[in-house]
Amino acid sequence: MQNTASFDVNSLTTDPYGTYAKLREAGPVHRVTGADGRPAWLVTRYDDVRQCLADPRLSLDKRNAKPGNYSGFSLPPALDANLLNMDPPDHTRVRRLVVKAFTPGRVDKLRAPVRRVADELLDAVEADGRADLLAAYAGPLPIIVICDLLGVPKEARLDFRAWTDAMIAPDPERPHLMKEAVGNLVRFFTGLIASKRAEPGDDLLSDLIAVRDDEDGDDRLSEDELTSLAFLILFAGYENTVHLIANSVLALLDHPALMESLRSDPAGLGAAVEEFNRWDGPSPLSIRRFPLEDIEIGGVTVPAGETVLLAIASANRDPRHFADPERLDPNRDRSGHLALGHGIHYCLGAPLARMETETALAVLLERFPTLELGVPREEVRWRPSVRARGLISLPVQWS
Repeated sequence: MQNTASFDVNSLTTDPYGTYAKLREAGPVHRVTGADGRPAWLVTRYDDVRQCLADPRLSLDKRNAKPGNYSGFSLPPALDANLLNMDPPDHTRVRRLVVKAFTPGRVDKLRAPVRRVADELLDAVEADGRADLLAAYAGPLPIIVICDLLGVPKEARLDFRAWTDAMIAPDPERPHLMKEAVGNLVRFFTGLIASKRAEPGDDLLSDLIAVRDDEDGDDRLSEDELTSLAFLILFAGYENTVHLIANSVLALLDHPALMESLRSDPAGLGAAVEEFNRWDGPSPLSIRRFPLEDIEIGGVTVPAGETVLLAIASANRDPRHFADPERLDPNRDRSGHLALGHGIHYCLGAPLARMETETALAVLLERFPTLELGVPREEVRWRPSVRARGLISLPVQWS
């Protein structure tokens, strides 16, 4: 067992990469107290994290947690029966039904519509000469895209950001907001599914409902699985992309030579987005896992049922795998970065997130050649969350 007496979980919000660097060097696995006050095992080195991500002995099913050891999101069954809580064979069955919606070929057909939305959002603020790019651009773009994909009516899209914010970064002084957000989401998706059943559209949710209602036998989705899948596609489909876009813009503002290089040669944006994901991605930790048996990780025995946290952000800056990992370099060998996971739980929406971010950056660089921060750099603030690496706001200006 590693000695982590000096470790403060709050330092993962104030100085995440410095803290992870110290933890990596102190040992591969640490006994920590998580944000929920419960004990957990934190895995910090690349080789161990990658191996654990694909280890079938590490379960995502909360039923395999040791009683009293874990207290995560408390979601009702209508939202909880999702891929982030499933192991095979249920995970295999449910993922099979939706994976075709996110193939690179289908996603590429969305590139022109995404570019059109990006232009419209920038049209709305261009004359102002300044904006909070998170609220005006990085936030609404993925919401519009994923809602179009699911078939969410335009008039029903205004509350998602507030609801998901209340779940990802709960206000300790107003805990009722999270409970209200969960209730709102359940009611919304239940109503949306009912309306799509009555009047199917040309959208992913209508297709999933048809599969759920027409499928026979063991492959059929339960109603809770259908609702949870719609919730997960919306929640994960834009939450991470919002922060990837905003984090990438900030990285470019901090590296003006790279910004000018990509402005003159947008063909390099694909490689740059992969590097942004590695260097400062939106998901510092993987979804928690629970060993089905006592297992050894990095020479440390972790008992069955205890909570394991895999530090993606730490693994992606491990000098044992990446040369000079603190340097932002789109030309480096990024093979094997873990920002989007590894193994059977690899991010389902990865092709869509990549395409949206590439397109958002391309349009922004093309439209605003004088883009710069609108506040002193030290005033840029990160959300106080160990689960999500994202900005509170991103004030920018242009001439």
